[in-house]
Amino acid sequence: MHEISLVQGLFQQLAELARQNNMTKVVTVTMEIGPLSGVVEDSFRFGFDILSKEDELLRDAELIINSTSVIYRCTSCNTAHESGNQRPDCCTQCGDSFLIAEGGDELILQKVEME
Repeated sequence: MHEISLVQGLFQQLAELARQNNMTKVVTVTMEIGPLSGVVEDSFRFGFDILSKEDELLRDAELIINSTSVIYRCTSCNTAHESGNQRPDCCTQCGDSFLIAEGGDELILQKVEME
């Protein structure tokens, strides 16, 4: 479960932000996670919940995860198809099955609220 190491890296980043801004408590952390990022949201949340209990800075912090969608673009007609986790089988416009994914691989710290 590589999500634990991702959460540990996030905590290091948050600790540095808190130090730079003379803050002592993280209240909320908002992450953007795409379905093609390779991150299992439930595992990431589990790691955050477990590790935050052991960290004075992050104890009782709330994790908010915003899931993104993927745009699959048809290489024949350039039609864009927005999708969650499911890749379309073919283009609804021309029927071509060669679709290229755009986005959906995000793992971004969007917002942090600190005291």
